[in-house]
Amino acid sequence: MTTTALSSEAEPSTPPAAARPSDLRSRFVPRMPGPWWVGWAGAVIVALFAGALRFFNLGRPDRIYFDETYYATDAFALWAHGYEHETVENSDSLLAQGDPNIFTGGGDFIVHPPVGKWMIALGDQLWGLMPFGTAVSPEGWRVASALAGVFSVLILVRLATRMTRSILLGCTAGLILALDGLHFTLSRIAMVDIFLTLWILAGFACLVIDRDKTRERLVRLAEAGVDTAMVGALGMRWWRLAAGLCFGLAIGTKWSALFFVAAFGLLTVAWDYGARRSVGQRRPFGRWLGYDAIPAFLQTVVVAGIVYLVSWTGWLMTGGGYNRQYAAGMAPDWVPGFLAKPIEALWSLADYHGRMMNFHENLTSDHTYISAPWEWLIMRTPVMFHYDGQAVGCGEGQCVTSVVSIGTPIVWWVSIIALVVMLGWWITFRDWRAGAVLLAVAAGWLPWFAYPERPMFLFYALPFLPFLVLGIVLALGLLMGAGDDSPRFAPYTRALGGVVFGVVVLLIIAHFSYLYPVLSAYPLPEGTWGDRLWFDVWIYGRDAS
Repeated sequence: MTTTALSSEAEPSTPPAAARPSDLRSRFVPRMPGPWWVGWAGAVIVALFAGALRFFNLGRPDRIYFDETYYATDAFALWAHGYEHETVENSDSLLAQGDPNIFTGGGDFIVHPPVGKWMIALGDQLWGLMPFGTAVSPEGWRVASALAGVFSVLILVRLATRMTRSILLGCTAGLILALDGLHFTLSRIAMVDIFLTLWILAGFACLVIDRDKTRERLVRLAEAGVDTAMVGALGMRWWRLAAGLCFGLAIGTKWSALFFVAAFGLLTVAWDYGARRSVGQRRPFGRWLGYDAIPAFLQTVVVAGIVYLVSWTGWLMTGGGYNRQYAAGMAPDWVPGFLAKPIEALWSLADYHGRMMNFHENLTSDHTYISAPWEWLIMRTPVMFHYDGQAVGCGEGQCVTSVVSIGTPIVWWVSIIALVVMLGWWITFRDWRAGAVLLAVAAGWLPWFAYPERPMFLFYALPFLPFLVLGIVLALGLLMGAGDDSPRFAPYTRALGGVVFGVVVLLIIAHFSYLYPVLSAYPLPEGTWGDRLWFDVWIYGRDAS
């Protein structure tokens, strides 16, 4: 395990003189823990563990529940028609019975872009349950969510390993995410928030890899005798291009991804500026702007916009979607004939987006499980996705099954302490990892405070959960690696860090195990079920008051 790297990657506050190649390599690209296959083996093992949890009894409950009523049917419609389609009144029960004849009328008004629903539809294909004429089942419309949950765990393990240079901390990050109740429940339901989380996390991971690769190039130039103080272009940034692709898919899942894209776009160019100053470039603004910032905008924002537009291909290439014919025949006379149809389609899409925005701005609800943003970190008001008070299978007495979408409280409560540590670490040492965690959490959390009247739910917090987990493992790594410069106290501080590490991980495992039955629709006696939900608000939401 490597923990000393946690205290050695702060950006300099003033540009140093051009560094020697050996100094650059030790500061810029700390060695990844090896051998390489051990890190990958650990990541795969943790991901398989997460998959076992998520795929076991994936079909329970064996009906459409909560917002699956929208997303499962919309995914089915996308595959059949290319756009979301109106359904008959009893479409939920028909789909659960394997009857695909659920559509009526024409295009249906939807308020989220189509990427997440396309992924659900692809999951149906992967499960072998479509096209029409074959059976459909809960496993089919949930399998894509489960896979997204597994891959997000895998990505987090590799990301945390890269950021900490520690296989132990990387695997711990994946284990914590695998054992979080919010991530678990949203990996087992046909909703799109897990896909939003996956693409945001994947995009950020690509930027971190790009950061390492770019600095590796600077080191190699220095080792080749090039004056790094005068380096301009750093080559094609393929990983940043991949980040743009991921961000486009994230925005194509939910518009809230825009906050992350804006934050990460600024972050990646800030890393570039810091790298140029670190190699001794004085007044690097011109090189940074021309070689880093402008290309970064093209590779992330522009690429993301193109990907987002492509995600609407099904709606654009067909004629029956909601609002699809809004601009039909409205192209100006001066527009060439071969461009008239595309312009009208884009005009219709733009108007559709205005209608979607109007819906979000004027949304109201008196839902029992509404949760304000300030409540998310403390897990005050989870959402009861499913409840059946007449279940069977728990022996004598009344049996209950439920899916309470609540984050494992120990994870979220410890993350509050970790965020305080990250803030102190960043203020004191300007370490890029602490800053990245704080920025990501801020991008996923703070914008929601600007909409106090809008109904919100706890699962809106899922996209920044992986960054809370990163904060936890970074804080644990600091504690276990403390004292490296003070040999007299190092054994004691490391021992204390090891104890805290073990206690935190064991508490997370124990708490998830304790909550597992109420997260997974496992039948329990009513009294036992209630004991696992410590507060009335966890059961009744706002009705508890």
